[in-house]
Amino acid sequence: MGYERSQVALLRERLAESPKTIQAVFGPRQSGKTTIVKQALQTSSQRYYYYAVDAPGADETNSPGVPVRQTVEYGGERDRNWLVTSWEHARTEADRHDGCILVLDEIQHIPDWSRTVKGLWDGDRAKELPLRVVVLGSAPMAIQSSLRESLMGRFELIRVGHWSFTEMADAFGFDLPQYIFFGGYPHAAGLAARWPPNWGEYEPRWREYIRAAIVGPTIDRDVLAMTRVDKPALLRQVFELAVAHSGQMLPYHKMLGHLQDAGNATTVARYVDLLSAAGLLTGLAKYSPNLLRRRRSPPKLNALNTALVTASSNYSFVQAKADRAYWGRLVESAVGSHLLNTAGPGPQVHYWRESDDEIDFVLEWGPSVVGIEVKSGSNPRPTRAMSAFRERFSPDRVVLVAPDTTAPNAVRLADFFSRPASDWFEDGK
Repeated sequence: MGYERSQVALLRERLAESPKTIQAVFGPRQSGKTTIVKQALQTSSQRYYYYAVDAPGADETNSPGVPVRQTVEYGGERDRNWLVTSWEHARTEADRHDGCILVLDEIQHIPDWSRTVKGLWDGDRAKELPLRVVVLGSAPMAIQSSLRESLMGRFELIRVGHWSFTEMADAFGFDLPQYIFFGGYPHAAGLAARWPPNWGEYEPRWREYIRAAIVGPTIDRDVLAMTRVDKPALLRQVFELAVAHSGQMLPYHKMLGHLQDAGNATTVARYVDLLSAAGLLTGLAKYSPNLLRRRRSPPKLNALNTALVTASSNYSFVQAKADRAYWGRLVESAVGSHLLNTAGPGPQVHYWRESDDEIDFVLEWGPSVVGIEVKSGSNPRPTRAMSAFRERFSPDRVVLVAPDTTAPNAVRLADFFSRPASDWFEDGK
């Protein structure tokens, strides 16, 4: 069955329960959502029907000898009528066999899907029908908005983020430098693993895969097709500029000087928010107890997967490691993406800067605050900024992170990547 992420066990556990809520599995494109669901289904004793809404040929069933697309007698497009017909078929199977699982992958492509699902689900609950439902989507903003507007109280979220260093190491044998450069996309790992000795041959294929199979579809299908964007070309420019400056502060008004037909800073800020919701990159706010100052602060840009940075650059793996400044930004971006991908609904991630003093990342969870300072060199020492941050905010702790260090109270980078953001709070919340 291959490597299993932690979400597989969670979904198995929920599918074994009586159907009280819809299971909503969502996350960025190419993070393994479909694989997670299929791995959970393979060990289920229940019948299941899996529909890929955007790819009809990918339908599956474990009903012996009966393909799904033949059992559902509907010849039109996958719209509301198709959804009702498919659901009714699953209802029949659930009633006949005392249980059935219905999986709807990329459900956001069905117009007004959440209202339709609400009526069907409520009808099932009224009859106590043993039909379990799983919905998946690669457009997190569209999925979450639909769930909250129409299905409040009827669903449980299973968040699927980008793959961590620990996962890439366990599943594909990545070492730390490979993870920092190639990032956490499992389907691209086969090409990345060709380095060395054949990286010269496979590097163009790896870069093209990231651009064509991840960046392009995410922008075109998960953002532009789901949200009104008046200037699609500008959105793509914002992405290219932002990933090139990952790990750096770049005020929106300064971004305008690098963009064609940029309009205004409000438009650029909205486009960064859209790219963040799609799982590509984000803009961190400066930490301050004053919420108004946070909103006015220039963003610190951070890619949510370092593959997005390196695939868009002209650096080879060897060249990136040799350029200390560039490698340092990659390391910092990798730490930022790890914090953002593991924070979940708990800690908020910020940065802090005052004059020449800067703390790379600040975690805030309720009244608790933790500073994270990242150094890419060997044997770094606590900085003046760390002392200044302590004096001003009295944080719970300030953590120094480095690839290999013996400094007091410092954490090795590999160890840091093995822990989620919430671990750095003393009481664990």
